[in-house]
Amino acid sequence: MTRLEELRKRHEAAEQGGGPARRERQHREGKLSARERVDLLLDEGTFEELDKLVTHRSREFGLAEQVVPGDGLVTGYGQIEGRLAYVFAQDFTVFGGSLSETNAQKICKVMDLAMKTGAPIIGLNDSGGARIQEGVVSLAGYADIFLRNTLASGVVPQISAVMGPCAGGAVYSPAITDFVFMVDQTSYMFVTGPDVLKTVTHEDVTKEELGGAMTHNSVSGVGHFMAANDTECVQMIRELLSFLPQNNQDDAPRRPTTDPVDRADPELDTLVPAEPNVPYDMKDLIRRVVDDGYFFEVHERFAMNIVTCFARMDGRTVGIVANQPAHLAGCLDIDSSVKGARFVRFCDAFNIPILTFEDVPGFLPGTGQEFGGIIRHGAKLLYAFAEATVPKITVIVRKAYGGAYCVMGSKHLRTDVNLGYPTAEIAVMGAEGAVNIVYRRELVQSGDDPEVRKAKIEEFRTRFANPFIAAERGYLDDIIEPRETRWRVIKALRMLENKVDTMPKKKHGNIPL
Repeated sequence: MTRLEELRKRHEAAEQGGGPARRERQHREGKLSARERVDLLLDEGTFEELDKLVTHRSREFGLAEQVVPGDGLVTGYGQIEGRLAYVFAQDFTVFGGSLSETNAQKICKVMDLAMKTGAPIIGLNDSGGARIQEGVVSLAGYADIFLRNTLASGVVPQISAVMGPCAGGAVYSPAITDFVFMVDQTSYMFVTGPDVLKTVTHEDVTKEELGGAMTHNSVSGVGHFMAANDTECVQMIRELLSFLPQNNQDDAPRRPTTDPVDRADPELDTLVPAEPNVPYDMKDLIRRVVDDGYFFEVHERFAMNIVTCFARMDGRTVGIVANQPAHLAGCLDIDSSVKGARFVRFCDAFNIPILTFEDVPGFLPGTGQEFGGIIRHGAKLLYAFAEATVPKITVIVRKAYGGAYCVMGSKHLRTDVNLGYPTAEIAVMGAEGAVNIVYRRELVQSGDDPEVRKAKIEEFRTRFANPFIAAERGYLDDIIEPRETRWRVIKALRMLENKVDTMPKKKHGNIPL
């Protein structure tokens, strides 16, 4: 056999992976193969594979007779919408996608290249975990990957797609990355599996209940996106990347739009109820303001009392953080604070302006929140807004009460442009509770007459919660008609396009983790 013939044979073996039977089993389980996933992710014909001929080095436990070129991992680079991207995909048909020493080296190689060239890194995870036969070198491989995840954080976008099992120490690489995608019914993540839990804690739980896509997207918050199948998952990754820059020195790509920048929407004038306790869907407001009424939501099913999403204004990517009155009245709690803080810090790291729509009655009260550390977690959101140096614009839509007013991108946290609707109420607390303190004597004298109470509530709103008071002090740059929101925000973004802000010289801050 000539070397050319040998090369072709090895290439063919690498592309076969674990063989047709195992690939067919993947398909029966509703999963694509590693190469099929890579082909869907990257622009057609752009994939350049690296380390295709690498094999494992273990000669223990019969592995010497089981040698597959590529060793169950596909790595390389290509293009997504014409832009460079790096990818690695674990092949479950070869040793269950388990991580070997050479697997780790292949992953580290493409991560190092991503850092050097300033391009996103996408990991398609489908693995049974560390390769037991290789012992400590497999564990060392995980640690090498974790280090690179940490060093790359805030330098290039890192995206993880969990498209099968991801258990034990393997879960910490996706956890460090910026966004985690999961596939319903076929992917799961947990540190300790159901069998061990049943033995140690006597808890009886299925893999799906413990670490399935819905669990991590709605309960734990580990997952940011949930797809119905592998194909949809890959398409969602491509959609997310269309909003993101290549690296922390770049700007997000601008996309032409036919949506007029000065478009006024009269329906915004009546969308937000004047009564502070009447709910509405903040997403309706967002749709009416952004380009073409489209936004790409992050963490859609988790902490739904706050909305985080990417959208475009004047063709430019913005990150939107908005209280959601339709859930928990828009209160901030532990989960929403952490969700918002993480999103704000990502936007700040990658030069994405932050647009905040505020309608918040305060932090959620209760022993569960206090014992859970709402003070510490709420401070994360405050810290993130204060630390961010990208263009920041806040629109107070309705309620802005107490410490939550300060936290949600207030002027005092270096927000560049703060606008308010006529329905805005900025106060230490809501009028219904405040009158019990401010007008206590009058209420007692009237025998808590409902008409007197109603009058005092209106008086409090006029005297203390009126947005013109904040505007007079410069805490609001202007009070605008809601129909003007789109054009006023776009003008502010254009003005701030070359904004430069600085932080005091230091190694890094100490965010209250």
